[in-house]
Amino acid sequence: MFTGIIEETGKIKSFKKEANGAGIEIECSKVLQGTNIGDSIAVNGTCQTVVEITQNSFKTNISDETLNVTNFSKAKTGGCVNLERALTLSSRLGGHIVTGHIDGTGKFIKKEKLTDFYNLYFEIPDKLQKYIVNKGSVTIEGISLTVASIKDSIITTAIIPHTFENTNLPYLKEGDLVNIETDILGKYVEKFLSVNDNKKDISLEFLTENGFI
Repeated sequence: MFTGIIEETGKIKSFKKEANGAGIEIECSKVLQGTNIGDSIAVNGTCQTVVEITQNSFKTNISDETLNVTNFSKAKTGGCVNLERALTLSSRLGGHIVTGHIDGTGKFIKKEKLTDFYNLYFEIPDKLQKYIVNKGSVTIEGISLTVASIKDSIITTAIIPHTFENTNLPYLKEGDLVNIETDILGKYVEKFLSVNDNKKDISLEFLTENGFI
């Protein structure tokens, strides 16, 4: 589990596709503190298992499934990635509940500067649009963001200066693919409704009584 609050950005030291999957090494510092082999680190929102640690980097193995679902297939040496260590029981949940399991990729549309703040626009694929609601949470590139507005397939997120300056958002270019994880609570609600035999009885009061709202 993660929170979507980025701890630092790292630099891709090497990326090599193998017969199956790929291997990646990332230069960093902060997320290495207290990290051991087998621990999880979210890389651009994708939960990765640490298989090797050096003084200033860590390595992971990327599966074919992850390559197919995320933007890792476009990874390049020198690229900037967002990093977050797994949540501990003593951590504050500053963002929202993030699993590190990417649902798919969206497309970066444009950036709009407003004094020190920014509006960023992303195109969301059809299959994920139903899980995104106005003022709800969405994870983009591992960053917990609030949806400021929705128009057709385009969502707008309002970015504060700290988030913009301490993530890989400044490096996004028009048309770049971004990793998206939708809010897991919406998926549980959908699953519950799909298997419930009394769909006609579902109401706002029912959802509230059963802890969904």
